[in-house]
Amino acid sequence: MNFIINAFRGFCMALADSVPGVSGGTVAFILGFYDKFINSINNIIYGKKEEKKDAIKFLIKWGFGWIIGMALASLILASLFEKQIYKVSSLFLGFIIFAIPLIIKEEKEELKGKYKNLIFTLIGIAVVSLITYFNPTSGTEGAVDITSLSFGLAIYVLISGMIAISAMILPGISGSTILLIFGLYIPIISAIKEILHFNLTYFPVLFVFGIGVIAGALLVIKLIKKALEKYRSQTIYTIIGLMIGSLYAIVMGPTTLEIPQAPMNFNTFSIIFFIVGALVILGLQLLQKFISKHE
Repeated sequence: MNFIINAFRGFCMALADSVPGVSGGTVAFILGFYDKFINSINNIIYGKKEEKKDAIKFLIKWGFGWIIGMALASLILASLFEKQIYKVSSLFLGFIIFAIPLIIKEEKEELKGKYKNLIFTLIGIAVVSLITYFNPTSGTEGAVDITSLSFGLAIYVLISGMIAISAMILPGISGSTILLIFGLYIPIISAIKEILHFNLTYFPVLFVFGIGVIAGALLVIKLIKKALEKYRSQTIYTIIGLMIGSLYAIVMGPTTLEIPQAPMNFNTFSIIFFIVGALVILGLQLLQKFISKHE
């Protein structure tokens, strides 16, 4: 049961990480294992022997689900994102809007009476909104050619991987959105698809990207852990801001497609998928309670 629970957590995070709009960190927060996830990665490097052992056990189970989720998403969900962008975006809006109150409720003791920290919420909103507004690329427009890996390109992919994983870990902004900005979303997703079809031509670039992801995770995890321990109120307010700002990123999502489309408006908004997104959040909450009883 423990293996299934943690694999499912990884699976859900991968689905969120794979498409621009929702961060895997948001899913981890909603499912109630964000602190455990952060601490486990931190303990791999800095923990004591027993802490490292527990962290490895958790991350192996989590990683199994994440790999399956990412493979499935690369084959199916990314295409769905392209073809049904307004429906998927409506679902994400429901997801985020109904997730924010749950996080506020979960962290009410850290937020109550500390309203001066609302400035961090405004900072979070501004960061995501500005990144989205100044996003210069859409789909393959400005996309990077990764078929031939030069030294300069390797450094670029490495740094992009470090920044993208930082966004994936933080609730709010999606790492896939960061990859769009760097012109690497379509190339990386395509490379994963090719590898899954046993085309090893793209292995070098994915290997470099993977090194960047690992390095970025190790750097940002320590920072997040310290922030949650010493400045939890400010960090939670910032996370709420990142999530609010991601609503703008989701509305602008159609402009990032291979063939750019207009931002979402009231005519293209799908109330049905919005409600489905809300129901998913409620389902995740019930699942989180179930998991708490069986861990």
